[in-house]
Amino acid sequence: MRLPIPAGWGMIVLTSMTVTALVLGARQLGWLQLSELAAYDLMVRLRPNQEPDPRLLIVTITEADIKRMQQWPMTDQVIAQLLANLQRHQPRAIGLDLFRNISHPPGTKELAAEFKKDNVIAISYIGNSEDETIAPPPGIPEERIGFSDILTDPDGAVRRNLFFAYDGKKDALSFSFQLALTYLDADKIHPEINQNTKEVYFRQVTFKKLQSDNGGYQTIKTGNYQILLNYRSSDKIAREVTLSQVLDGEIKPEWVKDKIVMIGAKAPSLKDLFYTPYRAIEGKNRKMSGIVIHAQMVSQILSAVLDNRPLFWFWPKSAEILWIAGWSLLGGILGWRINNPLVLMIGEIVIVGILLGTTFFLFINSGWIPVIAPSLGLIISGSLAISYQVQQARGQQQIVMKLLGQQTSPEIAAALWNNRDRLLNSGILPGQRLTATIILTDLKGFSTISEKSSPEWAMKWLNQYLGIMTEEVCNHHGIVNKFTGDGLLAIFGVPIPRTTEAEVAADAQQAVNCALAMGKQLKELNRQWQQQGLPMMEMRVGIFTGPVMVGSLGGKDRLEYGVIGDSVNTASRLESYDKERQVDTCRILIGKETLVYLEGKFLVEFWGSLGLKGKERPVDVYRVLGHARD
Repeated sequence: MRLPIPAGWGMIVLTSMTVTALVLGARQLGWLQLSELAAYDLMVRLRPNQEPDPRLLIVTITEADIKRMQQWPMTDQVIAQLLANLQRHQPRAIGLDLFRNISHPPGTKELAAEFKKDNVIAISYIGNSEDETIAPPPGIPEERIGFSDILTDPDGAVRRNLFFAYDGKKDALSFSFQLALTYLDADKIHPEINQNTKEVYFRQVTFKKLQSDNGGYQTIKTGNYQILLNYRSSDKIAREVTLSQVLDGEIKPEWVKDKIVMIGAKAPSLKDLFYTPYRAIEGKNRKMSGIVIHAQMVSQILSAVLDNRPLFWFWPKSAEILWIAGWSLLGGILGWRINNPLVLMIGEIVIVGILLGTTFFLFINSGWIPVIAPSLGLIISGSLAISYQVQQARGQQQIVMKLLGQQTSPEIAAALWNNRDRLLNSGILPGQRLTATIILTDLKGFSTISEKSSPEWAMKWLNQYLGIMTEEVCNHHGIVNKFTGDGLLAIFGVPIPRTTEAEVAADAQQAVNCALAMGKQLKELNRQWQQQGLPMMEMRVGIFTGPVMVGSLGGKDRLEYGVIGDSVNTASRLESYDKERQVDTCRILIGKETLVYLEGKFLVEFWGSLGLKGKERPVDVYRVLGHARD
């Protein structure tokens, strides 16, 4: 058994697949990378900060420290004294994030002696070329040297932690990685290499190498060995003291004992500052000092190995494609189901909120998945779907208006429009059988009068009359189906089928009310025409209630809304019956089939059981005199 495919599904799937392909293409070219990184930064800022890392102590060199020493770089003696004061309190490792490849006497020998201690890590700089390379302090073995290079993304922000890189001769370790290794070595925890993936792991913690298309990335260079930097805090990553506090002995031994002490510049004048995901906090251009970023990197490694703090994980490419395609499909469904652009916009805002909430939930659980790409897929698919519907609706509206014209009441027009999907089938209104009340009108003697008048006058006069009669039909919720020269055919109860007797009765009563209103309008027109010296007119109206077939008639180039059936013929015969028997300005004849629905609300007189032209059986005919309350 084949299940029917819901209408519109083909277009929804085609639209979502096309949008998904376009979004994936834009993503592959890197056009969405900056937006994804901005979303990443926002999520970093929204998640709660962690407590300062108790394993670290940061010694900062501030503007006040530089002013106190009256020179930069500071002398070897100052740095040697700084290291000696810290060593007294037995730190597990000391990292000096200052270039000391050139001596700055006095105190050069004292500093060299401090550098010989096996817990001191110094820095070098690899740079992008040989000219940029900065050598480490002389005499320090390679296992106590780490490069201080910091990777920046295309927007200038630091989001990656570089473990080791090729310096032109060998694979060198980073400053932060060396410090973490030194600390972990005391706990007899050593790194190993997975021979299959060539990735670094400690115990059961694997530091998976970052790929160029992980998360929101697409175009970054992921050479050497790098991971995504998981910041610990926007502000206080660890306890901080100044160089002057250490020199003056204003620190407590427990702040240093068994810790990693990291020494670096924080003074803005030294320009060791970088943009981070926290750039939008506390000022438009806030930057983080290099020593604090290195501390973030060290803390990430130690927290992953010792505290089981999760590292960032990413979905495989296939899962990301399904993720983006799924939201694009949802956008297409929304756009197809919701016809109102404003409602669609509100719906998309709500759905995007759910998408963002889901993404953020995964993010605080260390998962970074695309957020901008699926959001675009959702919005674009929804917009295209509703744009298609708007375009389709315009075509449907043209068909409806072409078939039914402008001669409908606002209520019927709204009903037609709301039911257009059910009414329209392949550009036509399919035939349907329903019960309706038919009105046919005609003017007595108009042909004779028009023969004696100019065509221009006859047209102007007739337009005035038909315009007023049409307005009455619309006011009483009917549809003018066609004009018959000096008359019209109006229908009450189409094209939306009536399902109850009460609805059919309401249509019949509206039709009779409409005919009485037409009679009043004609009396007023006759008064005006008499004042203008024009002939006065009389009108005949035939009304009948019964089954009819309605729908599109004609070919693809010319269609009209057709109403056929014996009920239409009977209404016509009632209008034309005994034309000379004009007992009032507006003669209204109805059949018994209409009378039964009037519920005694109108005064009528019985004209008899008449044999109408073309009818085999006689029809009980009544003339409407007015409203019963009159």
